[in-house]
Amino acid sequence: MLTAADAGDAAALLAAVPAGRRVALVDPRFVGHVHALRLGLTDPRFPAATVPGALTAQAEARPALLRALHRTTAAVGAGAPVVDPQADPAPEDRTVPGRIAVALESEGTPVHRPALGSLVAAVPTDAEQQAAAAAGLTSVDDEAVRLRSAVKAHDGFFTTFCISPYSRYIARWCARRGLTPNQVTTASLVTALVAAGAAATGTRGGYIAAGLLLLVSFVLDCTDGQLARYSLQYSTMGAWLDATFDRAKEYAFYAGLAIGAVRGGDDVWTLALGAMVLQSCRHVVDFSFNEANHDAVANTSPTAALSDRLDSVGWTVWARRMIVLPIGERWAMIAVLTALTTPRIVFYALLVGCSLAACYTTAGRLLRSLTRKARRTDRAAQALADLADSGPLAQAVAAVAPGLRGAFTAPVLALLGALVMVGSALFLPYGSGLTVAAAGVYVVLSGLAVARPLKGALDWLVPPVFRAAEYVTILVLAARSDVPHAVPAAFGLVSAVAYHHYDTVYRIRGGTGAPPRWLVRTIGGHEGRTALVAVLAAVLTHASGFTTALTALAVAVALVALVESIRFWVSSSAPAVHDEGELA
Repeated sequence: MLTAADAGDAAALLAAVPAGRRVALVDPRFVGHVHALRLGLTDPRFPAATVPGALTAQAEARPALLRALHRTTAAVGAGAPVVDPQADPAPEDRTVPGRIAVALESEGTPVHRPALGSLVAAVPTDAEQQAAAAAGLTSVDDEAVRLRSAVKAHDGFFTTFCISPYSRYIARWCARRGLTPNQVTTASLVTALVAAGAAATGTRGGYIAAGLLLLVSFVLDCTDGQLARYSLQYSTMGAWLDATFDRAKEYAFYAGLAIGAVRGGDDVWTLALGAMVLQSCRHVVDFSFNEANHDAVANTSPTAALSDRLDSVGWTVWARRMIVLPIGERWAMIAVLTALTTPRIVFYALLVGCSLAACYTTAGRLLRSLTRKARRTDRAAQALADLADSGPLAQAVAAVAPGLRGAFTAPVLALLGALVMVGSALFLPYGSGLTVAAAGVYVVLSGLAVARPLKGALDWLVPPVFRAAEYVTILVLAARSDVPHAVPAAFGLVSAVAYHHYDTVYRIRGGTGAPPRWLVRTIGGHEGRTALVAVLAAVLTHASGFTTALTALAVAVALVALVESIRFWVSSSAPAVHDEGELA
């Protein structure tokens, strides 16, 4: 810590600090809570941040900070405003750090201003202000505020009332012992994998242990995010781990239940794969709708207004959060049913519950989309095109086919192609060459669906329809093959493909765009993989080669997608964020 006599002296001292380090300017008269300073000066997600009387800049914002200091030294010394007071976003902060923050923003460097709530951060200039700041310091327990803010603002009923009241204290315990969110996330994954192994034993004792361990894993899953918020430890690796491990844990547990059921004489692999397909499709509905509308212009809807009014009635908020069967409620249901019943009942409950939740959420989003007057942006259209995961075959069709006009053309074409593909897999004789022909039709219709920018009111349905078509086709063909272990192999293939799709979502959320086009071309796109599985089913009709082929395809997709994903998330271009997760 160094003391500067004035802004010019501060500029000289900051220039001597090694280039890669974070720096901070703090007014020596600052009075406030430690956690207020922590929020303003230590959050790694923002290049520059400020609270009244303090400013921080990371390496990428330091040149702008030095320019602002040099440019405004005279003005600050004379007591004049740095910029036009009418444009000053924080006119109450007339300290040197506050003025420099405004100067940074005036030249285009974004400055984060964390919400402090009841926390005190001030630079008193007289005895009255000093007394008010001191009173605020003694009346507010910043540690209690820090614990409350560690809990996610919007969460499910089970998580809010059954987990967070004590998991926040576990997070604080971890922070005081130097544990990181990534370590807690890894512990949650390991616990879930042990739970899956216990379920795979197929014994009642194993099922009881699996249910208990799954709940422990969920407590740790909540704790890692709370630890990140409590200690402000956000990282690129944490974003990747937190974003992907939830799905890995849940689907690994499905596999463990299926293995245990087979040991008990009940083959439920088809139900396990069906539950995974349904849950993945639910997620892509959420992702697509949000990406299509988060930056839409004139984004208004009577349905959304009704939802906002219902939010003012407390019980309706919790009822609607429980209806969608969020992760807390879902994992609690899985854990209890695993301990008390059989895997078949667990999967029946999952399929029924998730189906009802999917109908509720999708119907609401359809109503919002049809009643909303909005103009979707080019960025939203590109995000939907990336989520569609169109491969070289569909792209080739889109390149030569005229884009068909019409408000609902894209989702109708996608749905028609999905019905042709899934219907042929379901109702045509297994191994029929007509199924391969249907795959060709699906390729053409998929290409036509994305031939124009996806800016229609219901174009957000295109990616989930493609996901459902691909996943369900793989499920149906594997289930109808009567080839030993074909459905477990299909489970592995869908898991690998779903990982790629989730990875695409979280890259877009981080603002870095979708995976590179070479990756999508290499693993074939949704239409290429669907057509390939149809061909394999027709060629390897009555042979264990179908299982071998599905397994090889799963391994190939997993290797390519995982290697590229790991390369991205450990690179410097990955976003330094902490994923808050989806309710569902």
